[in-house]
Amino acid sequence: MATLAPEIILTPSAAARVAAIASKQGKPAILRLSVDGGGCSGFQYKFGFADAAESDDIIAETDGVRLVVDSVSIDLVRGCAVDYVESLGGAAFKVENPNAASGCGCGSSFAI
Repeated sequence: MATLAPEIILTPSAAARVAAIASKQGKPAILRLSVDGGGCSGFQYKFGFADAAESDDIIAETDGVRLVVDSVSIDLVRGCAVDYVESLGGAAFKVENPNAASGCGCGSSFAI
């Protein structure tokens, strides 16, 4: 059974962007965040769209949009906020991770 918990946060800005992309692609408004080994700092964030939540997922919901994280990855991103940021360098989903001991310039990998 998927768990709905405040262990991770999807900001309204990120929720709006997920909803816009999902609508264009005709998919459900569900963003999956997972953590893989690798990247320049040890772990790497990976985003993708999901058709549904899995039974062991942790789910955060904002404005009807869901962020789902598998039970293994949640241990590395618990307490994080997923935001959508637009800057001169481009636009991207960004993870604000208070658990990360260090990160990298690209913002897509981290170390604990």
